[in-house]
Amino acid sequence: MGYVTTRDGVEIFYKDWGPRDAPVIVFHHGWPLSADDWDAQMLFFLDHGYRVVAHDRRGHGRSSQVWDGHDMDHYADDVAAVVDHLGVQGAAHVGHSTGGGEVIRYIVRHGQERVSKAALISAVPPLMVQTPNNPDGLPRSVFDDLQAQLKANRAQFYHDLPSGPFYGYNRPGANASEGTILNWWRQGMMGCAKAHLDGIVAFSQTDFTDDLKRITIPVLVMHGDDDQIVPYANSGPRSAKLLQNGTLKTYAGLPHGMPTTDADTINADLLAFLRS
Repeated sequence: MGYVTTRDGVEIFYKDWGPRDAPVIVFHHGWPLSADDWDAQMLFFLDHGYRVVAHDRRGHGRSSQVWDGHDMDHYADDVAAVVDHLGVQGAAHVGHSTGGGEVIRYIVRHGQERVSKAALISAVPPLMVQTPNNPDGLPRSVFDDLQAQLKANRAQFYHDLPSGPFYGYNRPGANASEGTILNWWRQGMMGCAKAHLDGIVAFSQTDFTDDLKRITIPVLVMHGDDDQIVPYANSGPRSAKLLQNGTLKTYAGLPHGMPTTDADTINADLLAFLRS
């Protein structure tokens, strides 16, 4: 574990576990969490001979709580700072939710020759918000409401979201894990409220359509069809179609947080993709 300082003076926290000569996977977390959200994946891939890296996005987790730079370009540049510092060119990059957008922007902004393969899990691309060119997106009012809840009572909001739609715990018969809910809350509350407020704009209003079209490396798009945070129809299938070498894997009934709720399934499919 350590820190790297970006060109604009932000300290980015990262974890780097595993043999130096092993194949590398870089994990990109979702909003408003941290590298800790990848525990189930990092431990699994360590056991399968990989070197695993994950960082806390600026303003999240243990990274600097700066008030600015909370946009996809800065996020991508911060990833490049970590990759360059560790010398892990040619790694596979795996992103969940907002982290999926971060992966796409990193590949396009810093060169896909730096990446071997990529996987997008419950990811925000191509574009979440409704626009004239994206009529099936979510209305702007949905994201305005998220910001309003964050401003009103961030602590309660960060308990309600994982207790309900994030992990599908609001579905009939769901077996909610209080530990999982509290771990989500813990990670969220570690971060900066201003970063999280701006991050809602970043993940909802960034249009990745042209980025996706430019990528030629193999990309696995993994999405649950009961995702209540990033609705399936306007995300996973569209991203896979826009990618030149994309493969869509749909998970019936799985929620947005499926890397946690269904880690065994997600890990096995990721491993098969990375070994293929």
